[in-house]
Amino acid sequence: MSAQTPSAAGAFRTAVVPAAGLGTRFLPTTKAVPKELLPVVDTPGIELVAAEAAEAGAQRLLIVTSPGKDSVADYFRPDEELVATLRKRGKDELAERVGRAPGLLEVDSVYQHEPKGLGHAVAQAGPALGDDEQAVAVLLPDDLVFGPDGDDAGVLARMAQVRTEHGGTVLCAFDVPREQISAYGVFDVTGTDDADVKRVHGMVEKPEPDQAPSTFAAAGRYLLDRAVFEALERIGPGAGGELQLTDAIALLIDEGHPVHVVVHRGGRHDLGNPAGYVRAYVDHMLAHPEYGASLRGWLNDRLKD
Repeated sequence: MSAQTPSAAGAFRTAVVPAAGLGTRFLPTTKAVPKELLPVVDTPGIELVAAEAAEAGAQRLLIVTSPGKDSVADYFRPDEELVATLRKRGKDELAERVGRAPGLLEVDSVYQHEPKGLGHAVAQAGPALGDDEQAVAVLLPDDLVFGPDGDDAGVLARMAQVRTEHGGTVLCAFDVPREQISAYGVFDVTGTDDADVKRVHGMVEKPEPDQAPSTFAAAGRYLLDRAVFEALERIGPGAGGELQLTDAIALLIDEGHPVHVVVHRGGRHDLGNPAGYVRAYVDHMLAHPEYGASLRGWLNDRLKD
């Protein structure tokens, strides 16, 4: 497991990953294979997200799953027999990769028995937290967040630092071209002394470009103050008849709870749809030391046709 960074010390211990969905956009594959286990080259998306959480200091991954999807949590169980077999065959590097996920952090799961929205999924994690945990990270497994050069993003550690400075809840945002803003939830913000940290006053879902309060769009990373669980108990169904996490955060804002966003200057891939999944797969394959050069050459030739 990665050592906890000083900026994240004490900020959060548990990272929640909502993974109860049916993966309908990947049917029929997801009849048998959970979307979270689809490989990005040779590593499932859920492992990439878990590694990000561990790097930011998380000690535990809490997977919110549904009946029939236990294989997502099972992926993080050690397979000592497989590792031993690989080592016996001289495949030490592959053995290390197989053993990586179980060594990242402790993994537990809770169930969401009905698909009632992201807020409902996050609410299931509340009873599983320790009494001393005052904040919890939430990482949406569909979102891969990466740095400006394609490296590890480090955005969660930065969010933890902002929480240490400002308290409350901290979210992640991307600065999106205004002509594309209507595809996102958009923050209403004012500035702080840090150009990449904004105070949040509200949020608008998928506004028209000329009506958007900013160009800062929500991404799938949250560092939530524990107060959010009590707020989730006080809101009713929102958009789509589901319990919306953004409605709980809006309630906290209305009541004076500090909420900030960190504007992340890297990029993201959306693993939740086939087009975004392919982009993520290609990006990771191009960076692969064994396969990258071959794929790049093939792509160049293919795109000439």
